[in-house]
Amino acid sequence: MSFNTILTSQENNAFIITINRENKLNALNRETLQEIKSAVLSVQDNKSVRGIIITGSGLKAFAAGADISEFASYSIQQGAQLSADGHSVMNTIENSAIPVIAAINGYSLGGGCELAMACHIRIAAENAKFGQPEVNLGLPPGYAGTQRLVQLIGKGKALELLLTTDFINATQALELGMVSKIVTLEQLLPTCLEMVDVFSTKSLSAIASVIKCVNDHFKSTTPGFETEISEFGKAFQTEDFIEGTLAFSEKRKPNF
Repeated sequence: MSFNTILTSQENNAFIITINRENKLNALNRETLQEIKSAVLSVQDNKSVRGIIITGSGLKAFAAGADISEFASYSIQQGAQLSADGHSVMNTIENSAIPVIAAINGYSLGGGCELAMACHIRIAAENAKFGQPEVNLGLPPGYAGTQRLVQLIGKGKALELLLTTDFINATQALELGMVSKIVTLEQLLPTCLEMVDVFSTKSLSAIASVIKCVNDHFKSTTPGFETEISEFGKAFQTEDFIEGTLAFSEKRKPNF
């Protein structure tokens, strides 16, 4: 299987997905998201793969958000569909029967942060930075950021980060429980590969069961994920979104 925006390789029992848009700080356009989804699905029945690692090319970014140029002129319906498609990608990762590790090398912002949070385990390089800056564009997060950030670090701190758009560094992310460990950039991939080696000594079926059970713990009758899709779509016809995306393209602060 060949891709345009990601690279894939297998090293022993690890399947490695590398977002290959270094000149765009590995921003997640729609093609990239769908290719990540396809790559994850492609190995679900491959018994030689015991762990999936997602990372970004280069030294600066895991994934620095979504590609805003793609959706600046979307309608409400198009915005909601964009969010629904993003949720589908993140759900595919979260529901993978094979453990997925985010190897976070640098900026993990917006959609990139949401991608990392969809993974089962997050390991950060020392230069990692996390944030959800969507409200600066007049939008809520659209790929389940409002839901998974709360699950990982609790409502109070999640709301603080979502509303202020403050970035946090790797040390802060570790203290909040957002990542499992911090390593040097040089040790990031080797550390992830070592973890996959550990998975390789465990029961395939039991690991899949654990993932399903943990995921089901967070299911409820409150449709937070569906609410996010709807709110994300509606934001596309607001003056704040128009001003936010215009300010982004003009490299200035928005005037809300």
